[in-house]
Amino acid sequence: MASPRLITRELSCAPYTIVNGNVFDWLQDADSNSIHAVVTDPPYGLVEYTPKELSKLQKGKGGIWRIPPAFDGSQRKPVPRFTVLKHSDHTALQRFFEELAGLLHRVLVPGAHVFIATNPLVSHFVYGPFISAGFEKRGEIIRTVYTLRGGDRPKNAHEEFADITVMPKSCWEPWGLFRKPCQGRVQDNLRKWGTGGLRRISEEQPFRDLIYSSPARGLEREIAPHPSLKPQAFLRQIVRAALPLETGIILDPFMGSGSTIAAASACGLSSIGVEVNADYFLMARRAIPKLAKLPVKAEPGHVKA
Repeated sequence: MASPRLITRELSCAPYTIVNGNVFDWLQDADSNSIHAVVTDPPYGLVEYTPKELSKLQKGKGGIWRIPPAFDGSQRKPVPRFTVLKHSDHTALQRFFEELAGLLHRVLVPGAHVFIATNPLVSHFVYGPFISAGFEKRGEIIRTVYTLRGGDRPKNAHEEFADITVMPKSCWEPWGLFRKPCQGRVQDNLRKWGTGGLRRISEEQPFRDLIYSSPARGLEREIAPHPSLKPQAFLRQIVRAALPLETGIILDPFMGSGSTIAAASACGLSSIGVEVNADYFLMARRAIPKLAKLPVKAEPGHVKA
């Protein structure tokens, strides 16, 4: 028996529309060749965002979420522990992205790019399904960001094995970059669909696959206290590149707190965000206009919106 469709509410506020609903239902209803780019940070099979795991997170109990210790008087944000995923979780993850990639391939225009956040431990569950669905892999965007993932000594034996690290300390976050094949040459596709390439940083500098990006902190996190919040300084560079002629629609199928939609709005670009969690949808509704107005701190290679 098919699960009931869930589209509970929609808010349009130029230049964006946000939807509280199931993105798979939304994508099935969307017109073919109607979206020009995707920029998203998915929940990886929804494991870490199930009510059970979110409850543990809110209570500070951990579960799949690692609750880092306080450091220098500051409490660090929780991060998901992908090492605890089971084989059944891996299988569900693979199917999740197979369905997503297939639906996105239909709604995206030829030449549309997909920027999708992932993790070195699970990226293969994302990349394979997108390639199988007919997307071209166009590389990876490497976000250099210092986090508290990895670098730990063996659990309950840290003194005995003081010189041992179980796995490398993570200093980067990969974003898979895919493109729906163009119709003809890139120049032909740009003329017809406005897609096929990436907007340059400037006349002298092309868009690059290495972006220095500090974690979201301070006022950004106060405005949008989502556990996977990405900073505006990073997202504005991505959305700007995603629409090379500054025309078309960017989709974030897993909107969360609305940070991608806010970045698009700050850059004067049209976007649609879909979020199944009602609490996060309400957070996004409040946060998007505030995040969009924030000035961003320039980092190496950053383009100020």
